[in-house]
Amino acid sequence: MPHWLYKSEPEVWSWDDQFAAGPDGTFWDGVRNHLANNHMKAMQVGERGFFYHSNDGKAVVGIVEVVKPWAPDPKDETGRFGAVTLKAVAPLPSPVGLAAIKADRRLGEMVLVKNSRLSVQPVTDAEWAAVLDLGGSPGG
Repeated sequence: MPHWLYKSEPEVWSWDDQFAAGPDGTFWDGVRNHLANNHMKAMQVGERGFFYHSNDGKAVVGIVEVVKPWAPDPKDETGRFGAVTLKAVAPLPSPVGLAAIKADRRLGEMVLVKNSRLSVQPVTDAEWAAVLDLGGSPGG
């Protein structure tokens, strides 16, 4: 099953906000990058991803799950962009910072390392396992 990484500035929407949203989750709106939007269009209910604090913190802090597939974003006047609905699954026991990700040779090809500005990005199975290992999580 595919895995993903979702970036959010914690002062705009933090892990605590995502967790507080509960089991119904939240609509991951506001993405205006075509590649990130296409990634969300490809997602299926049940797929999991990392919640990443960008700018302040720069770390993977939790695991989220897609609970509703892509739907148009009503805030997008062009009608081209949409989002999935995500719920929080669990925090990582230890956040995994960008410096640790860049220093780990298992993660040298990760999109986060190669194209850090992309707000929604794929994560390979090997990268998923490596980040979970670094974060002290037995699974996800």
